[in-house]
Amino acid sequence: MNINLLGSLIAQTLVYSAPLILTALGGVFSERSGIVNVGLEGIMVMGAFSSVIFNLTFAGQFGGWTPWLGVLCGGVVGMIFSLLHAVATVNFRADHIISGTVMNLLAPALTVFLIKVIYGKGQTDTIQQQFGYFNFPGLSKIPIIGDLFFKQTSLPAYFAILVAVISSFVIFKTKFGLRLRSVGENPQAADTLGINVYAMRYSGVLISGFLGGMGGAVFAQSIAGRFAATTIAGQGFISMAAMIFGKWNPLGAMGAAVFFGFAQNISIMGANLPVISNIPAVYLQSAPYVLTIVVLVLFLGKSAAPKADGVNYIKSK
Repeated sequence: MNINLLGSLIAQTLVYSAPLILTALGGVFSERSGIVNVGLEGIMVMGAFSSVIFNLTFAGQFGGWTPWLGVLCGGVVGMIFSLLHAVATVNFRADHIISGTVMNLLAPALTVFLIKVIYGKGQTDTIQQQFGYFNFPGLSKIPIIGDLFFKQTSLPAYFAILVAVISSFVIFKTKFGLRLRSVGENPQAADTLGINVYAMRYSGVLISGFLGGMGGAVFAQSIAGRFAATTIAGQGFISMAAMIFGKWNPLGAMGAAVFFGFAQNISIMGANLPVISNIPAVYLQSAPYVLTIVVLVLFLGKSAAPKADGVNYIKSK
């Protein structure tokens, strides 16, 4: 394999990994607070939809900054949408799985309806301002390493990696992170120490919504290029698998997301790779989803979730 092909493989893997990393990190924050968030798929849908609408509307005003502002817009919309899950699970003590499933069912139907109202058809136009490929000044000139990792690469992926490092610091090295983890492990004990369990759980879910919305926005503006009902097709569930595979640790979730991003990339780029090109295309295309199921089967029982994950908390009087 020549260096150009290897560099292209790494760059494309990073492209597919970026939305998975951000969304998996969102799942980590939510579940560390004790709220199971299976609604990551729906949150990604809302983030992707809002970012594309923003992009199409404001590309003329903001130019090259439009995709980044679209990511911010997607994060805000994802956070607002995740409020439904927070209210249902924290205030009304609904089953977390059912609440998340409702979000996954609601988001595609709502966005397709809004698209038909706005554009009169089932999908948006293709955006003009997309995340392209980025060359890091100076670093791209380093022999071999620069060609592989810093030339014609994905800037959103490096942004997602930075967010993963910051998330790890926040969760394990700050007072906020300690309180978040305590609420997810033993909310009764946390409450006796004066920690507002409801506030911390709201924080976890809202951060989850913000990061998941950003993940959907990155996917829409770097891979899909438009929005339709099928734009987000399983990426939220793959992100959940990455979170579990990574043992609810931000850096572990990031590594697992890169693995799944590689699997998604192979399903598309496999025809250009030695040996893999001999595998029928249908097997390559199904590989990311098969791997997701395999990972869940093999690691779900072995990975220890926060002890109060999925357990509703009722404050005693």
